[in-house]
Amino acid sequence: MSESSLASWMKALIGYVRSGEPDLTNRQMALLMLVYLTPGPHTVRGLARLLGVSKPVVTRALNTLGGLGYLRRERDQDDRRNVFVVRTSNGAEFLDVFKRHLAGGSAPAASRPVLAQPAPAFAHQR
Repeated sequence: MSESSLASWMKALIGYVRSGEPDLTNRQMALLMLVYLTPGPHTVRGLARLLGVSKPVVTRALNTLGGLGYLRRERDQDDRRNVFVVRTSNGAEFLDVFKRHLAGGSAPAASRPVLAQPAPAFAHQR
């Protein structure tokens, strides 16, 4: 990865942190993106297999993402034993804002708080 790619990623992450959106772990973000960017239906077992983690790990992440309204569980109408993980409009909106951070833009003014820019706590010296 080039230095400019890392700098772009850093700027995106700083924009995300400043946005006031909930801090998601890498695992939660990966799970969210898998559900939104890959064809479904998605199950806990299938998501665990794709991520290479256990089902309880996925369940914990889903509990957090569900509490935020970014994903939800839905019973299969054909086989009530199956539970699918499905997208929500809140999750789509969250990823849309995150995508703008990656593109170097910023979130719409209505969705981000106005934050004062703190002075650096230290100066980088060579």
